[in-house]
Amino acid sequence: MDEKKGFFAKLRDGLTKTRDSVFGGIFSKERINDEFYDQLEEAMILADMGMDTTLRLLETLKDRVKIEKPETREQARETLISIIADAVRPKTDFAADMGNCALLIVGVNGVGKTTSIGKISNEYAKKGRKPMIAAADTFRAAAAEQLGEWASRANVPMVRHQEGADPAAVVFDAIASYKAKGCDLLICDTAGRLHNKANLMNELSKIRRVIARELPDTPCEVLLVLDATTGQNATAQAKAFMEVCDLTGVILTKLDGTAKGGVVVNIHDTLHVPVRFVGVGEGMQDLQRFDADEFAKALL
Repeated sequence: MDEKKGFFAKLRDGLTKTRDSVFGGIFSKERINDEFYDQLEEAMILADMGMDTTLRLLETLKDRVKIEKPETREQARETLISIIADAVRPKTDFAADMGNCALLIVGVNGVGKTTSIGKISNEYAKKGRKPMIAAADTFRAAAAEQLGEWASRANVPMVRHQEGADPAAVVFDAIASYKAKGCDLLICDTAGRLHNKANLMNELSKIRRVIARELPDTPCEVLLVLDATTGQNATAQAKAFMEVCDLTGVILTKLDGTAKGGVVVNIHDTLHVPVRFVGVGEGMQDLQRFDADEFAKALL
């Protein structure tokens, strides 16, 4: 099974709850009328696309229906798939794919940060890249141990300090090791205590300064990890992190366990940052590169 087919199959399975329980029965052979748009609006809101995003997408659909003149609701589904795909398509390339890059991974505890870092490290290592992990969440007990397990599974080097150490110092040492070992992808874990925004802001700013000073020519992507099962709460969390740091992308975990798959559309629409990876299972291969067209098809 090639990677794209594998992604679509897992995504389709993962989004079964959204597709069946929320959109089930709407796209029939019946003609398109006001009732169809009302049903669609309710379903999109239930799927956690958000009111503003839903209304904007529906207006676009109505405009396209007037021009393209599909006869049935089933045909209108194809139009909506293309509208949603365009809405969530990343507008920029992902720096980690272009060459040397630092990834700063942020997010509250419990959303799947540690597993995401392990899976990303594994994916790039398999492609012949040389990742280095910095275990800079020194606040949470056992964070480095968990990350170490994932690092050894992916056969990727990791730098850690003792609990309570300065996170920026961990990143500084990781960069020294990164240079010495000829690595080309630095992946930094960070603490997830959003309730104390001032501390988190200072910590992330300090880490960014260390990366900018020690790796001046290396782009830095800041990826926020969100749990898809929390729906609209994920968007609220993302807005809070936007106040703390300049996010460049999102990793959405647990997309296989929710009927709120529309949150992908809402996040992209309200935050204007692309979704880069989605989690569709527990296995090492189950963090998949986000594909806008496959996502839109799987959703509807």
